[in-house]
Amino acid sequence: MKSNKQNKHLNPESTVPEPINVICIKWGKVYPPDYVNKLNNMVRRNTKYKINFYCFTDKDNGLDSNIIVKPIPTIKVIPNGCFKRETAFFSPDLGGLKGKRVFYFDLDIVIVGKLDALFSYPQDDDFYIIKDWASSGDRVGQGSCFSWIISNKYNDITSEYENNKSEIDHKYGTASQEYLSDKILEKQGKLKFWPDMWFCSFRFHCLPNPLARYIQIPKIPKNDELKVIVFHGHPNPEEAQEGIWPDKKKHRKKFWKKIYKHCLPTPWIKDYWH
Repeated sequence: MKSNKQNKHLNPESTVPEPINVICIKWGKVYPPDYVNKLNNMVRRNTKYKINFYCFTDKDNGLDSNIIVKPIPTIKVIPNGCFKRETAFFSPDLGGLKGKRVFYFDLDIVIVGKLDALFSYPQDDDFYIIKDWASSGDRVGQGSCFSWIISNKYNDITSEYENNKSEIDHKYGTASQEYLSDKILEKQGKLKFWPDMWFCSFRFHCLPNPLARYIQIPKIPKNDELKVIVFHGHPNPEEAQEGIWPDKKKHRKKFWKKIYKHCLPTPWIKDYWH
């Protein structure tokens, strides 16, 4: 259904779309610079829009020259527990982008389709996120891609965590997307999700059933509308491409987990992830 509302990315005095602001975050040694560069390349390859690509990071070594590097905003608490470094995103003037809509992507995704419809999808000032595949109902978003307008409206997501970190960590554990979802529900009454067909999970939708994982290569779902494959947890894109599923020490006595945590080398990832 076409909307009669004005596209927020169009300057009313011009037919030339404004640049799309894409952001990501990289800190410590969790991901190498190559992950940022590949995300930057995938976004640019899959849109007609001009892109301003921002990386908020503590180390800019190895990042491509067309990436706009910004420092990670400071927060008053140690970034661990429920809501790690991403809590700093909800400062009222993130990277000088106050008043601008931004599109956040995790580094461990693979873009397999055009993004233009996603970038033009928000027709209001609300927050948009993926519907979480592992949660029933419509109260939890999956945080690998979300979009909002930088403003004071969301500042308490950061400040409440700073002021009540112990309580929030106790309530949510490591479920940062549940904390974020609850805060967004407070503000707009419901979560607004991207269309279901645009995103899928590598673990839930690409891997075959547990026993078949030893003989079948993961497949991209048959879906012409698919835009992004999300690699939450393990395996990440690099691991899946090589057929590696790191064994966690906490599972060494749970043999059934060792059985299903298996992935054959997945060569098609390299066709998109570069």
